[in-house]
Amino acid sequence: PIFGICLGPQLLGLAGGGQTFKLRFGHRGANQPVMNKATGKVEITSQNHGFALDAETLPETMEVTHFNLNDRTIEGIRHKEYPAFGVQYHPEASAGPHDSHYLFREFVEML
Repeated sequence: PIFGICLGPQLLGLAGGGQTFKLRFGHRGANQPVMNKATGKVEITSQNHGFALDAETLPETMEVTHFNLNDRTIEGIRHKEYPAFGVQYHPEASAGPHDSHYLFREFVEML
């Protein structure tokens, strides 16, 4: 199983044939709102990245799980066939303060 954090989902996307692009303004600091598509809940996140995955280039085997509410860029992906997922933000930073802890439980369940 793979749980990618920060650069992790970009690497998963690139490995699957997707592409990245440079953000005009990087996502920096705390209090970045991210929507979990499965639950509709908003997570308050800490971020520090200047690139994002291009949704148009993601392979059919990957689904977008989270997106940034400020600019609608991808913040999380999951592989549909293999136990691999990742989020662009930093759930270990506890910005929310515990909004993203469920991701670690999901990873442990995959193990």
